[in-house]
Amino acid sequence: MLIYPDINPIAVSLGPLKVHWYGLMYLVGFVGAWLLGRYRAGKPDWPLNPLQVDDLIFYGALGVILGGRIGYMVFYQTLELLAHPLSLFQVWDGGMSFHGGLIGVMTAMLLFARKYKIPFFTLMDFVAPLVPIGLFAGRIGNFINGELWGKVTTLPWGMVFPTGGSLPRHPSMLYEACSEGILLFLILYFFSLKPKPRMAVSAMFLIFYGLFRFLVEFVREPDPQLGYLWDGWLTMGQVLSFPMIVIGVALMRYAYVKNIQDRPVKKETPV
Repeated sequence: MLIYPDINPIAVSLGPLKVHWYGLMYLVGFVGAWLLGRYRAGKPDWPLNPLQVDDLIFYGALGVILGGRIGYMVFYQTLELLAHPLSLFQVWDGGMSFHGGLIGVMTAMLLFARKYKIPFFTLMDFVAPLVPIGLFAGRIGNFINGELWGKVTTLPWGMVFPTGGSLPRHPSMLYEACSEGILLFLILYFFSLKPKPRMAVSAMFLIFYGLFRFLVEFVREPDPQLGYLWDGWLTMGQVLSFPMIVIGVALMRYAYVKNIQDRPVKKETPV
């Protein structure tokens, strides 16, 4: 059994002003995405320039925050939202949804694409490898907060969390940080190094995020207000993730059938 580190969730406290690690992790995610975005936009085969990336991150941040909060209340706190609509604005109580954030980001990217007259999926192919940076940082924030822990386990890396009772549990937020963060980033980054048909990188994101999230949900404790939705194992996270896999596979097939190239394919020099 591993010992959960005693980390104060408040990083900096200056009188009444308190800066939480979780909020700083969001900042780390946005800054990391901005740096990688500007680096990639500096290459001649991407249809964005570094200055546009500054605007892109602003749009994305709004999409993540608004979509994440609205999505959490709609997907996970439906009854509370219907009974007390103003609870939507009680962000200090916590509650963000990745799937809601994804919808928010896609909406924001649609507006950005219209503003700069860039094909939507061309833009999303550029954005997809930036997202796992924020996913990794967010899950580390969950770990610091000691929240979203998994089921009870006898595995040697189980942890006793302050709010999870006396038994060791799966550190499921670390599983997600490694799969949805590090591994997904590596898959998307190296897949996108060479030109791919439009939609292919976006499809790869949907397939692998959906797959990783669906699998981790088997060892993650379901949200207490919802529990299991069917037969003692189906969670809301799985319900929302499975369509991502199906849509991703369909988009991947469509991408290679249409084979629309946005970036020039570099020809090999004959030997």
